[in-house]
Parts: sequence; structure tokens; C-alpha cells
Amino acid sequence: MDRFLIITNKEKDIDFLVTRKIVAYIESAGKIATLSSVSSVQEDQNRVIIPDDIECAIVLGGDGTIIQTANDLMTHNIPILGVNMGTLGFLAEIEEHHVPEALDRLFQDDYRIENRLMIQGNIMYDSRHQGNNENTMGYALNDVVITRKGFSRIISLGIYVNDELVDNFRGDGVIISTPTGSTAYNLSAGGPIVIPQASVMVITPICPHSLSPRSIVVSAEDTIKVIVGKSKKTQEAEANVTFDGNKGIDLGTDDVVLIQKAQFNTSLIKLNRTGIYEILRSKLGNNGD
Repeated sequence: MDRFLIITNKEKDIDFLVTRKIVAYIESAGKIATLSSVSSVQEDQNRVIIPDDIECAIVLGGDGTIIQTANDLMTHNIPILGVNMGTLGFLAEIEEHHVPEALDRLFQDDYRIENRLMIQGNIMYDSRHQGNNENTMGYALNDVVITRKGFSRIISLGIYVNDELVDNFRGDGVIISTPTGSTAYNLSAGGPIVIPQASVMVITPICPHSLSPRSIVVSAEDTIKVIVGKSKKTQEAEANVTFDGNKGIDLGTDDVVLIQKAQFNTSLIKLNRTGIYEILRSKLGNNGD
């Protein structure tokens, strides 16, 4: 590899101290480094500008920064190497003190690529809702989340897989997760951990008004449909959908979100031979002691 895009979370690398060291190391090897930056606040003005001929994106930050970058780069087929400057860092491949040796391996093309499933959601608004005449699409590496809006009461959701009803339930919402996102909100909500290579999606209810909440794992080839119902017979629903935690999109009664595998993948550069189960033990604090 010869051409690198360095994407830095400016709130994680204060004054770009680590970033400048990486740029200097790359240029000292006769390679090309292009600098960009993002904020922890995901807004349109933080979108990354991608030059031509970039072979690798080196992302300095936490998992949130890597997820944002994945959305920015998804149409460019550029592999991502994460440098962990956050907390858990499930997606970040290397720690700061291992950067020089990691760069040397990239220069020598000594790495492997791990493709991660992305999903897309299509929002189809009910014709009765004024001002929402056009359908909306979003993409996610982690998850699509449909929740109650603000302090509204619990919402009613109809969940379908390939047009077959799975359940109608009332609660705080539902998470549609990829294997990558299974260790994020899905895990906190009681959902299962899925190995990254699995070609599946996970449906996990959020605080359902039920005695027996269950997650459901479906094929990545399936289509999940979520229909927003009335929370009460006389009350219009107030719901919200987010894609990888980005700014929420309002939903009303009878609006539909269709979720399926995206045509894009996220490519992560892997240098270590650490297995997923060792990573889980390390990151989640279960070291077998």
C-alpha cells in the first residue's frame, strides 16, 4: 500500500498529536498520507472527502468513529484500519503503541481483509402524513433502531419477516442488528452475540411489555418489515428510527421500515490473529479469573 487517508476524531486525538506522528511515519517511508477529521457529533459537515487512488483509510478514534467512516466510505471499497483511542474498541484493530509496526506491515501488504455485513433501511411513509411524501433510505454497519420518541408512551410495532408476521408487541422499540452491531446496543438490550462472519440479522425488542421477550436471528437474505401501530386506540404513534445512531427520523402510525442486506460491505483490515472469543473476553471483562 502506498496511499493512505488518515481520518481522526479530533475530540480523541487532541491537537492531532498521534495523527501527526502517523503522517510523518508514512511520509518518511516515501508513501502518501492525506489528512481528514471528524467530530464525535455526527453531522453532515463532518462527512469525509475521499481523494482518488486511496488504498487504505486509517481511522483514529473509537468504534463510533469507525462506524461513521464505514458509512462515508461504503461506496468506495476502501479497507479500514482502526487505531483505538476510545474505550472498548471492538472494531479498532490496533492500539496506539503498535502503530509503527502496523504501518510497516501495510507497506509490505502483509494483512488480510475481513468483510462485514451492512444493512439498509427503506422508510415508506403512510400517505396520510403531510410533508413525508418521499421515501427515505439509510445504511448501517451496526444497527437500525426504532424507538419511541422523547417521553412518549410505549409504542406498538408489527414485526414481519418475508411478509410473515413474527409478533405484534408494545414496548420501547426494536433493534435490527448486524453481527458487527451484536456487541453494541443489541447486547445491552439482552440480545445474543453473533460472530462477525455470520450472514444474519438479529431482531431484539427494547423493554417489551411482555413476560417473555426474545431475540430472533434471521438470515441476511431475509427482509424484515416493521410497521408502526397506534400506541392506543385514540393516540397516534410517535416513533423514531436511527441508522447507526445518526440523527433520528420521525415515524408515525402505519409508517413502514423495510430492512435488508445492503449492496455494500465494510472491509476491515486485520493484522492480529486474535480470535473473536478472546476479544470478547478481553473487551467485556470476563478473563476467566
